Amino acid sequence: MGKADFLSPKAIANRIKSKGLQKLRWYCQMCQKQCRDENGFKCHCMSESHQRQLLLASENPNRFMDYFSNEFKSDFLELLRRRFGTKRVHNNIVYNEYISHREHVHMNSTQWETLTDFTKWLGREGMCKVDETPKGWYIQYVDRDPETIRRQEEQARKKKHDLDDEERSARFIAEQVRRGRDGKEEEESPLFTELKRESEEEKVAFNLGASSSTAGPSKPSSALTGSALKAAAAASVKRKDTSSSSDSRGEKKRKSALEEIIEMEEKKRKQHQQQETARLDHWLQPNIVVKLVTKRLGEKYHKKKAVVTEVRDKYTAVVKMIDSGDKLKLDQNHVETVIPAPGKRVLILNGPHRDTEALLEGIDEKNFRATLTLDSGQQKGRSVSVAYEDFCKLA
Repeated sequence: MGKADFLSPKAIANRIKSKGLQKLRWYCQMCQKQCRDENGFKCHCMSESHQRQLLLASENPNRFMDYFSNEFKSDFLELLRRRFGTKRVHNNIVYNEYISHREHVHMNSTQWETLTDFTKWLGREGMCKVDETPKGWYIQYVDRDPETIRRQEEQARKKKHDLDDEERSARFIAEQVRRGRDGKEEEESPLFTELKRESEEEKVAFNLGASSSTAGPSKPSSALTGSALKAAAAASVKRKDTSSSSDSRGEKKRKSALEEIIEMEEKKRKQHQQQETARLDHWLQPNIVVKLVTKRLGEKYHKKKAVVTEVRDKYTAVVKMIDSGDKLKLDQNHVETVIPAPGKRVLILNGPHRDTEALLEGIDEKNFRATLTLDSGQQKGRSVSVAYEDFCKLA
């Protein structure tokens, strides 16, 4: 019987059936062919093309399984990242959306037997955060894209910078308020004088100004006027002192928050430039103990320690092996520094304290740094923090 025409009902029905998803057990991943029923899958397995694919897979089955596993993992994670982002979602929801694509890689051709095994593997590898609930396994994508991490760090830096600006502005305003309150208290502080009279019969008169009337004898009023003049003179002197001190404070120009930020950034930039200029790309020095890290010389010298006896052309060292006494000529990249025990003497090889002998006080394993006490130079006795690669044990 011939093949049905393109527009015949049978051909249209076949095309409609082929568009939808079929049963997984009737799909051949090696040939990437989906069969609609058991009979079609049996005929496909007996075909010559399928047998050739099986022969190819039997030569190196692990290579094909690794390929399908990587394809499944990358497509699944790409869908999770693009569709759900970093939100927490049920793993079955993601899987159902993944298999809705007709040309997806089936899980029975990968190294994982079930979706739960694949979910646990994602959690162990650190690609996703997984947790088990009574409703099943939930996953959350961990975005480790360098561009995303850089953007998050930039946002955190900007937020910290804004907070620093607000703190400086608040501190500056508080300082201005405090200075204004102190000056006002000094200027408006009242001066109290004791009222005295020589006899009980005399009346006390107050001189409140040109329009005020004066009563009683002239003697006590003149006495009071003298005391008032003294008080006024003292107050004027105090006001002059206050005004002169405020003028002296005003003469000194106060820096705004923006000027303080610019000054701090300029100071940090100068310090960074000084550190960069102090660092060099060569660090070899005579009379230091180094460890050989190259394998080109064989296992006899690999990971063995030697003493640098001579430095040639800044990057080449002539070393003497401590165990055998052999002399070798090595490049700077073939050796690394040696960190002694605390209390031993070391030589700083790079940085602002280059060529300075020091005493190893302690080691910070978390930050890969060590605390050294300088034993020579102008800053003798000062404690500094130096990276592992910037100092070495003295022979």
